[in-house]
Amino acid sequence: MVAAVHHVKHSLKTHSMNEIAIRKRALQGSKLPGSFLKSESAIPAELAGHSGLDWDLLDMEHGSGSWGMLTHLLIALEGSNTAPAIRLNSNQADYFKRALDLGTHGLMVPNVNTADEARAAASYSRYPPHGTRGVALMNRGAHYGVEFNERLESSHENSLIITQIESPAVIENVEVIAAVEGVDVLFVRPIDLSICMGLLRQFDHSDYIAATEKAVEAAKKHNKASGVLGFASPNLAKFCAKSFPFLAVGSDGGMVAIGMKELVKANQKAVQ
Repeated sequence: MVAAVHHVKHSLKTHSMNEIAIRKRALQGSKLPGSFLKSESAIPAELAGHSGLDWDLLDMEHGSGSWGMLTHLLIALEGSNTAPAIRLNSNQADYFKRALDLGTHGLMVPNVNTADEARAAASYSRYPPHGTRGVALMNRGAHYGVEFNERLESSHENSLIITQIESPAVIENVEVIAAVEGVDVLFVRPIDLSICMGLLRQFDHSDYIAATEKAVEAAKKHNKASGVLGFASPNLAKFCAKSFPFLAVGSDGGMVAIGMKELVKANQKAVQ
């Protein structure tokens, strides 16, 4: 019986947070491509987990998924080397608690515009004495108690916190946000940022470029990572060259849409 318990514990730890180490790799400056998963289906999540991506983001802010489906999506990624992250609805303590208890390795937090809001996000993600995260022994993230002590001691070192760069207000405060302990990635949202700057999709505009460069430099100065959502392969190369190692290469819905269009285009003559 003891041997069986040991075997179960070992199998559960095969792809633990410590081994995938997405936070440590991000802070070391590793190139980490990932994608957004915006659908409610576990099948795209499973496919993404076997694609070679370093991380996948389950989108609770703009995606069609629900809290009830998150467990299924996380299970679909279990056993892969792809770290699951969740984009929260907003910067509220209850969302952090629930997402982390479900077993996510990271959180993307919208609407973090000030250093105080950044400190709140970091605090919500960490158990006392490092923060104010509520404590529950029997949660999926701790394998229902099997790894609770380990998570209690080390989750603040392994849980990745990503704050979105999506408005001029964030750019104004990006230096002090980057300085907050527990904020690990400054993630540029190109559409949001360009709209808020009155420069819709004008990614080559000097003001937009200056804003993104300010975020990148703040991240570098404080030994944090910078990230961005890329749209097409030429942009990906440009973004990587501009020191965005934490790179989203698209979304499940977008990839399916592009694939279908290409399939129809390639076979158009045959079906006419």
